[in-house]
Amino acid sequence: MLLLPELYMMLLAIIFLFISIGKRKGNVVACGQLLSILGVVISLSSIFFKGELFYGAYRVDLFSQVFKVLLAAGYCLVILMLGSKDEIEHEYIAEFYMFLSFSTLGLMMLVSSVELISIVLSLEISSYSLYVILPLRRAQVQVQHEASIKYLFFGAISSGIMLYGMGYLYGICHSTFLTDIIRVLPKFLNQPIGILALVLTLTGFLFKLSLFPFHFWSPDVYEGASHSTTTFIATIPKIAAAALLIRITSMAYLAPPVLVQILMVLAALSMTFGNLVGLVQRDIKRLLAYSGIAHAGYIMMGILALSREGNLSVVYYITIYLFMNLACLYTVILLSKDGENVTLDGLIGLSKRSPLLAFTLATSAFSLAGIPPTGGFTGKLYLFISAFREGYLTIVIIGAVNTVISIFYYLNLVRMSYSKEGNSVTPLKLSGMAKIICLIFIFFILAMGVTPSSFMGLFKHMVF
Repeated sequence: MLLLPELYMMLLAIIFLFISIGKRKGNVVACGQLLSILGVVISLSSIFFKGELFYGAYRVDLFSQVFKVLLAAGYCLVILMLGSKDEIEHEYIAEFYMFLSFSTLGLMMLVSSVELISIVLSLEISSYSLYVILPLRRAQVQVQHEASIKYLFFGAISSGIMLYGMGYLYGICHSTFLTDIIRVLPKFLNQPIGILALVLTLTGFLFKLSLFPFHFWSPDVYEGASHSTTTFIATIPKIAAAALLIRITSMAYLAPPVLVQILMVLAALSMTFGNLVGLVQRDIKRLLAYSGIAHAGYIMMGILALSREGNLSVVYYITIYLFMNLACLYTVILLSKDGENVTLDGLIGLSKRSPLLAFTLATSAFSLAGIPPTGGFTGKLYLFISAFREGYLTIVIIGAVNTVISIFYYLNLVRMSYSKEGNSVTPLKLSGMAKIICLIFIFFILAMGVTPSSFMGLFKHMVF
């Protein structure tokens, strides 16, 4: 029963595998939607499970189970969002769902892994599944195959560097368990070998977060992949990467100043680079890619605090990041014609065509920019406070300046939707499911901003 969410996700993958090899595939979309919703229910039912498996290499606790609920919810929303548009070739839908399920399974395993080998296996299960589905797109765009190759090569290189660092960690600590490594490693962190081992190991996790300078794959992959694949890559893996970083920092009581300075520099560069380049983007998915690079820097502000409050702020922020990023990408899915990419000009007249969709985009853009009373504002505030209380005033100032910079291109999305009218104002009819999904996004984005204490109450019990 401790593995119930993982076993169910594996069962989903097997079901879609048999559907893919069958002659009569039936209504795969409806089947996927129903099974994904059931997955959220199963993850919620196992939220209070506790225990250890595989000789302590796999830990099930409230921390991991809450993140598995987030992963299941994100997976479910991606499946529901795909049902709104036929952007994947119908003959490949079952395979697409199968690999999404395998990837989510790997991420669920990652948030419970507390040992290096299990961490690597979980990461690779997730990554290899995404390598396969990247080229699956109905609309043929110029960078589609380039995106697939870049993601494969950058993923392989980051995995190799991470394994190289883990080899050093094992040589230093004589153990692959995080508890043993955290206990022994501080003795070596005043030496170059200790810093090198830790930085190389963190490469694989920072690649998932698309933190500078591990971001090069992000814009091209976002632009070249199908909208649903981009939606998954832009949100779900980042949840698991943040969970693993929190798990590691929660075990570390002290960190050498050199390591903190390295993380601070990377966070500052990631925020600044992402926001400055985001100012000149016209393709919305590329804009959101650079936005994701900037938000990785914000998340690192909570990580480098190395405190319970910092970890708590990261959990809160990654939760609201899931909903506000999905809301933006859902607008792209619904506006796209035949799976093509959507530019800023494609937003013109959106408020006339679909007021609900325009409001959903505006709410998510305000939240990404950190404007009250949205959850993005509250999340950024928690991150800034956690870093400030640990004495990192410089990174707080840099974060505040970057928040102001980001307002320009986030509010440009709203301006294009509301302030201009195109030549054609053909109404955009939303299905009942699409309206429900939009309302879910609006509710969570506003609820986490207006009543943060109700969410923080749960998160306080899961963060060590």
